[in-house]
Amino acid sequence: MGVLLAAAVLVMAAACTSSNGGETEASCVFLVHYQNHEYSDVANVDFTVGDKLGPATLPPCDDTPNDDDDAQTPSATTAYRVKGVDPGIAIAVGEEPNDARLVAVYSGNELPPEIKKLIKSS
Repeated sequence: MGVLLAAAVLVMAAACTSSNGGETEASCVFLVHYQNHEYSDVANVDFTVGDKLGPATLPPCDDTPNDDDDAQTPSATTAYRVKGVDPGIAIAVGEEPNDARLVAVYSGNELPPEIKKLIKSS
């Protein structure tokens, strides 16, 4: 049950997009805060989860700023080391290592070179 709840929280935090008459409204980016760094989701990456680092925070998704629901609180998750990558560059987050997803610190819109090497070619 706990794993399902954690998965639901991650899905809700990852994307809250909606469409209204052909117009797309705001959506939330999957962000993680860990030790004074902000990490964003990275897709299609082959990585190995390492040791547990500690708690990380998922900020609340406020994709509808005029809904008077600004009292949302951040949720907690667990940060894990990504084997072969400095935690200041990327970490894995999730309740368990086998459900962790990779998040990285971006420089502008660019992924760090260490992460580009891990992206699966299609």
